[in-house]
Amino acid sequence: MALISAKSILDNARDGHYAVGAFNINNLEWTKLILEVSEEKKSPVLLGVSEGAVKYMGGFKVVADMVAALVESLNITVPVALHLDHGSYEGSFKAIDAGFTSVMYDGSHLPLEENLQQTREVVKYAHDRGLSVEAEVGSIGGEEDGIVGLGELADPVECQKLADTGIDFLAAGIGNIHGKYPENWAGLHFERLAEVKDASNGLPLVLHGGTGIPEDQITKAIDLGVSKINVNTELQLAFAEGIREYIEAGKDLEGKGFDPRKLLAPGVEAAKQVVRDKIDMFGSENKA
Repeated sequence: MALISAKSILDNARDGHYAVGAFNINNLEWTKLILEVSEEKKSPVLLGVSEGAVKYMGGFKVVADMVAALVESLNITVPVALHLDHGSYEGSFKAIDAGFTSVMYDGSHLPLEENLQQTREVVKYAHDRGLSVEAEVGSIGGEEDGIVGLGELADPVECQKLADTGIDFLAAGIGNIHGKYPENWAGLHFERLAEVKDASNGLPLVLHGGTGIPEDQITKAIDLGVSKINVNTELQLAFAEGIREYIEAGKDLEGKGFDPRKLLAPGVEAAKQVVRDKIDMFGSENKA
């Protein structure tokens, strides 16, 4: 199946009261493992790519071509969208031109009117090409790939203004953060989430910082309209731990255990289990 816009994927999730994982990719191994598990679980999926990961992997065109080739060669039949995560204004256009099928333009750091104007321009460019757009108002707490947010709660009035730009799904801060959650984290602010839902014209909502949120809070967020949940840090932690155990056991010193295909394999298997668990938690299995 060819890569598609994320709009139909997330509209179906909203209507079906489940969420779809947006799993960040950082290399070929991560892309392949996420696609394989999504196919195994018959789950739609978004492959998220930050601009930092784009640079690491060699550029927008390299990423888009790699993903498209893997989808074809692995005979992936589930819906897959290639999504720019926390994209800049310039980066959003570059991603679209390179073959991405969905972009998040993140103008949340700008004055509201400038964010709205630039979002409208990205929306027009993407929609003219049949692609989907996510935007953000307020900021998400923590740091991810150089993107820093203080984690304030989104203003429902601002959410409505952003929804009116024509975006396809909306990210809004509700107490969530990127990275690991501190022990004193207060949890998701469901009252604000309900207000955002009412203000956003029925758009699918996005929960950034999906690592470490308790399952009961994930379930409640989905009930209140969250249709896309981003996962990155948890994959990184599992991948690193799998490789660490392999090396600490001395397996890299046995025979050709230093071969990167063998060295990375335990990390791949650990990350695969995270993807399986998240698909189960989000309720997207057999929704392809």
